[in-house]
Amino acid sequence: MSISQSPSEAKPVIVYDGECSFCIKQMDRFRKRDSAGMYEYTPRQEPGLEDRFPGLAQGDFDTGMRLVRPDGTILVGADAVHGIARTLPPWKWAAWLYHIPGLKWLFRSLYGWIAMNRQRLGGSCETEACVLPKADKSKN
Repeated sequence: MSISQSPSEAKPVIVYDGECSFCIKQMDRFRKRDSAGMYEYTPRQEPGLEDRFPGLAQGDFDTGMRLVRPDGTILVGADAVHGIARTLPPWKWAAWLYHIPGLKWLFRSLYGWIAMNRQRLGGSCETEACVLPKADKSKN
């Protein structure tokens, strides 16, 4: 999935949930592979982010991270991961798999599941934002 906006950035910007320990860990993995500094890493909670990228206001961030390309295109979720993976070693050699019929759907489905469960997958958290509501057992 992609959203378009006006071009303004010199390098791609990865926008992620800065209150999600799973998301932060994944950004650390990307940063370690990004030895050339190809990307800017920005938490979605950064003040003024939607002023900088108005297209970000159009979507629900619970659907996944964003990759804002220099041409203004915004990739979402698994499409953003693919956009990043095709440029970073060692993942770039396998990025073509995303285009095999059926695999894009599989990767998007898997990403969707991870996005919905990212707070459980992340372990400990520094803020109250990561606390999941407890299930109401009286309704069962």
